[in-house]
Amino acid sequence: HVQLVESGGGSVQAGGSLRLSCAVSGDTLSAYSLAWFRRTPGKEREGLASNSAAGGLTDYADSVKGRFTISQDKAKNTMSLQMNSLKPEDTAMYYCAARRAWLVGILGPEQYPYWGPGTQVTVS
Repeated sequence: HVQLVESGGGSVQAGGSLRLSCAVSGDTLSAYSLAWFRRTPGKEREGLASNSAAGGLTDYADSVKGRFTISQDKAKNTMSLQMNSLKPEDTAMYYCAARRAWLVGILGPEQYPYWGPGTQVTVS
C-alpha cells in the first residue's frame, strides 16, 4: 500500500518561509486525494490544505489561506506545501495524509487512512 514520508521541516524566524515535501511511494500519486495537517500538543489535528486526486482542485483553511500553497509534482510522485509569512502560531508537527479516492475539500483526519510520520516546524 501507499507510504508517505514528509521532509523539509525545521526552525525559522517569524516572517520566513519553509517548503515541506511529502514523498509518496507504493502507488501512483494521481490516484490519491492528499492533504496537509498539523498538530500542536493538546490540540486536535488541523487540516490546512488539500488537493483532489490528479491535483484538480485545492482547498485551504482560513488560517493559512494566502500564505500556504499546496502543489504536486507527478514526475517525482511528491506533494509540497510552500509556507510563507510564517508566524509563531504555525509551530507544530506537520503531516501529509492520503486517501485513494477523489475528494473535494479538507475532510476530517479520520477520512484519510494513510499518514506520514510528520515533520516538525518551529517558528520563533
